[in-house]
Amino acid sequence: MTTDTNSVRHVCSTCGDAYPTETLLVLHRGARHPDILDASEIEAYREAYYEEERELKSFRIRALGALVVLYFGFLILFILFAS
Repeated sequence: MTTDTNSVRHVCSTCGDAYPTETLLVLHRGARHPDILDASEIEAYREAYYEEERELKSFRIRALGALVVLYFGFLILFILFAS
């Protein structure tokens, strides 16, 4: 039997919300239901949280770099074609 990756859901045992990935479920449980987590779930939440923070920081740096390149690219084009 084959399963479609879009149909696989990770469901929160507390509130019943469904998430497409295990990581999103772990983040949800840590943020919305921190009182009922055991030690291993808290550690999983912390790891997922720090990984997401690293990914966001990397995205922000790349987005800032792209904006700087775009800005100076348009500035150079303006200088070349406006005069």
